[in-house]
Amino acid sequence: MAAAVSVNLKARFGSFSGLLCAPNEALTSVPNFPTGAIIAVRLVQEAAIRINRERINKKNVLADKQFLLDYLTSRLAREAVEQFRVIFLSDDGGFLADEAQAQGTVNHTPVYPREVARRAMELRAANLILVHNHPSGDPTPSGSDIHMTHQIMYATRLIGVDILDHLVIGKGRYASLKELGLLEPVIEDRPKRGGKPKIPG
Repeated sequence: MAAAVSVNLKARFGSFSGLLCAPNEALTSVPNFPTGAIIAVRLVQEAAIRINRERINKKNVLADKQFLLDYLTSRLAREAVEQFRVIFLSDDGGFLADEAQAQGTVNHTPVYPREVARRAMELRAANLILVHNHPSGDPTPSGSDIHMTHQIMYATRLIGVDILDHLVIGKGRYASLKELGLLEPVIEDRPKRGGKPKIPG
């Protein structure tokens, strides 16, 4: 029985991390999966998050992108609503903080660029990585995701802080605005020549 369940789990979720990030409904849909085992899965997941959280404190985040993605996936993949987080980094890539800035609905999170810039100043951060999840599982950035990123970039550039990337976490997948060439503002998003950008929030 246990061997059969193991085969079913591997076929369904592909990896141990995929199992830990799976929602409860997906786990209970696996044939012969004990309902009580969900508690054990959640305990292991929480332990993994805490261990990775301690490890990330000691790492140069920019030197190990896969570790960062694994950490963010463990935190966000099961969230039922969108959550926007910011990873604050020193000028040499050292980890300063990982903080939730906002939580919204299943497809929208209100983010205030001035608040992101203010917190970066408080922590004396030099670089930021923006992160949010798509509960639908599809990490494709929306138009509003891209526009929001550009607005935050305007706010942080005024204080000399750079946005290194905006990562969108789905279920077993991610999207990087930097890798997609979407990090730089398009013409219509830029402030008018000679004027200051209008920063919402």
